[in-house]
Amino acid sequence: MKRTLFIAGDSTAALKGASEKPMTGWGEYLQGHFNSSIKVKNCAINGRSTKSFLNEGRLEAIERELQAGDYLFIQFGHNDGKQEDPARYADPVREYPGNLSRFIELARSRDATPVLLTSVSRRKFLPDGTLDPLAVAEYPEVMRQVARTTGTILLDIFAASQHLYRQLGEEASRRLLMHLPPGAHPNYPDGIQDDTHFSEEGACQIAELVVAEIRYADALSVLAAELRQVDDKGGND
Repeated sequence: MKRTLFIAGDSTAALKGASEKPMTGWGEYLQGHFNSSIKVKNCAINGRSTKSFLNEGRLEAIERELQAGDYLFIQFGHNDGKQEDPARYADPVREYPGNLSRFIELARSRDATPVLLTSVSRRKFLPDGTLDPLAVAEYPEVMRQVARTTGTILLDIFAASQHLYRQLGEEASRRLLMHLPPGAHPNYPDGIQDDTHFSEEGACQIAELVVAEIRYADALSVLAAELRQVDDKGGND
């Protein structure tokens, strides 16, 4: 039985066009970790929050394709916190939890499995050299609370990505994000210093974190069984 794994999320997961490369979303690397029985459909879109994703009808578009046995991976937070933009801002007390519940309920109504993924951490080191535990504000913790109250599977990618940055250290972790000097790439002639969006290497490593969390989650044992047994950098056996 072929199943589809849908990704609903923002630019950290989204497919990037040629004009944005080498910026890469982690969702671009997920398919290579699975056998052919799982089809990854990356519906993540640059710049979206739970609010704008819902208001643009993007969840309804997923609903039209979602079937029993499918998976809906849900990862937001980076844009939900943009208070200066009322089209995207979802307050963490009421609106963000409520929006997440709409994703969860939709998946369950179709006999699909909703999976919450906390936001990938921004690479935000504090002056003392530690990582900012509020690098995506309260949103990762709010998602954990929603997972508990709704009984939804949670993959804590915020914690996993912070652990990865901590292991690499402040300097070495730069290569995972979009840090380019002027003239290094024609898409970024003036260079770029971006601690939110990933390089190809960074997206690959975040996808590997997602895969590791899938393997660890007992409730995802059926999905984990469809992972390739040898996850090298190419994602092939």
